[in-house]
Amino acid sequence: MEAPSELQSAAADDEDIAITRRDRGGETVVVVDFGEGVDAQLDVLGDTAIVVAGERQFEFEIPEDVSDLSVNDGMLTIRS
Repeated sequence: MEAPSELQSAAADDEDIAITRRDRGGETVVVVDFGEGVDAQLDVLGDTAIVVAGERQFEFEIPEDVSDLSVNDGMLTIRS
């Protein structure tokens, strides 16, 4: 699993946004850090995730293989 393209594009345009991916024990974890001091919030409407990070908003379709989607300490975590 890769980060949603909307978040990849944002990271390419903004050096403060970092995306990391880890594969371990059959689980893939993608973490999106929106930058130091940026508060992030998550809403899920059906199969759409809406992330508000600072003054920016990102919407993306949640992939079918996602087992957990959460925000903690300003970072979005996507597990599959």
